[in-house]
Amino acid sequence: MKNSSLTKRLCRAGVIAALYVALTYAFMPFAFGPLQVRPAEALCILPLFFPESVLALFIGCALSNIASPYAVYDITIGASATLLAAVATWLIGKIFQKDWLRIVLGGIFPVLINAFAIPLVIVFLCGGGEGYSSVVVAYFTYVGSLLLTESVWVYGLGTPLYFGIKRIINKRK
Repeated sequence: MKNSSLTKRLCRAGVIAALYVALTYAFMPFAFGPLQVRPAEALCILPLFFPESVLALFIGCALSNIASPYAVYDITIGASATLLAAVATWLIGKIFQKDWLRIVLGGIFPVLINAFAIPLVIVFLCGGGEGYSSVVVAYFTYVGSLLLTESVWVYGLGTPLYFGIKRIINKRK
């Protein structure tokens, strides 16, 4: 019985990682940079239901970021930010039972962590301007744009995904 459950979790993790990569690559020209069109971020609510999605999101993000113009930095920092956000989201799922709290608090970590981490890659590590003030302005401009785009994907697509999964889980009980 345990092997069946392990197999199911491994398969689910593989599908989640593959979905993340496929959804990112489908929007490739716009998936990287300050205005990220990355619907794969909706999958960041999955740790509220499935612990195996934590590593799956990390692997999917790392594989997706291979195509990033920021390459090594995006693979390491971007995927690590996703891992940290996924762990925090998973913990929220363990602590809270009310749907609205799980969605709001579980979604806040991918939004905030990515919004503050990704501009580090774009601005500071890859050269985002000359002089301290222009770098700071560029950083916070990117933070603002990523707060907006991450919120659209995590909450706009993630909320219907959350309730769809919950409906399926409730039918199986």
